[in-house]
Amino acid sequence: MFGEWSYMAMLAFVLVASGWLEFAFKIRVWRNPIRLFTTVLVVAPIFIVWDAYAISQGHWFFNPELTLGIYGPLGIPLEEYLFFIIIPIASVLTFEGVNSAKLMLDNWLAKRERVSA
Repeated sequence: MFGEWSYMAMLAFVLVASGWLEFAFKIRVWRNPIRLFTTVLVVAPIFIVWDAYAISQGHWFFNPELTLGIYGPLGIPLEEYLFFIIIPIASVLTFEGVNSAKLMLDNWLAKRERVSA
């Protein structure tokens, strides 16, 4: 459907699908970018090396019809490098969003219980 933009479209979807949580629940993940990018920097290199190894051994490949054809070091496509940045950020946003939603629900239930008592 998206041709060579397919992987990028998936990454954009992930950003949109998790990005709204920042504003809806005021979770303030983006207000501490050093902490956020430190989280990414801890995990990304491990997975990049793993990816490079899997590609070099023929265990993993990327369909050139679904990527932009821009390759970085270790023969890894640009989209895959972005994946290792975007997915951890989306995970943190989702985790914090769920925690915030749970706290809001707990507060609402406690308030409701006090009113009915």
